[in-house]
Amino acid sequence: MNEQLQPLKKPARAGKAGRSGTQDDIVYAHIFEAILEQRLAPGTKLSEEALGEIFGVSRTIIRRALSRLAHESVVLLRPNRGAVVASPTVEEARQVFFSRRMVERAITELAVQHATAEQLNELRQMVREERDSFSRGDRGAGIRLSGEFHLKLAEAAGNAPLVSFQRSLVSQTSLIIAQYESGNRSHCSYDEHMQLIDAIEARDAEQAVSLMMHHMDHIDSKLNLDEESASDDLHAVFSHLLKKPKASVKG
Repeated sequence: MNEQLQPLKKPARAGKAGRSGTQDDIVYAHIFEAILEQRLAPGTKLSEEALGEIFGVSRTIIRRALSRLAHESVVLLRPNRGAVVASPTVEEARQVFFSRRMVERAITELAVQHATAEQLNELRQMVREERDSFSRGDRGAGIRLSGEFHLKLAEAAGNAPLVSFQRSLVSQTSLIIAQYESGNRSHCSYDEHMQLIDAIEARDAEQAVSLMMHHMDHIDSKLNLDEESASDDLHAVFSHLLKKPKASVKG
């Protein structure tokens, strides 16, 4: 194979995959990041051969990474037809958002009880990075950081099963937004995120939950059935890897 797998620009904040992971950890993390940044379109065929060439790894490693993503419901494994990025129906989107609301409420209530000063500072730094990304026009990074904020908040809640469930819901939400978001793409999530942190720091559960539900309403209100905004060209999505110097990864 001509190209070797490149490490992530940054370790995945809310997951275990990162620079020091195995090859399938890193492939998984790159694809997960592409979904969070809405660079992969719903319905995109994930060719094992093409991904193997892009990442410079065997098809066995690609299959393991895709299997993990399928477990999180963001990739669909079709017998004898290969894998595709999930393309949620309208009803599936509604179910995901309903579940997301329930989980976000629980996470917020627990974060009010358990979030430490250090965790709140980390959340504020993520919000600043999110704001800076949107300010410089890097919408993909801003969207990813917005998703990672919710994963970090789940960690602050101190409930491991909720973190796992939230990881799947956040990535599915990103696919839904990529598929159904309206043409108005203004983002003020960083303002809402900062207000939420303030309420959690004040240990005001009622205000924090109210802010989180308003935040979810804001996301929900921007959805329609018309627009797709990502790409189905795997080489284009991961072009930043192919342009970098060769580097091998031991897994």
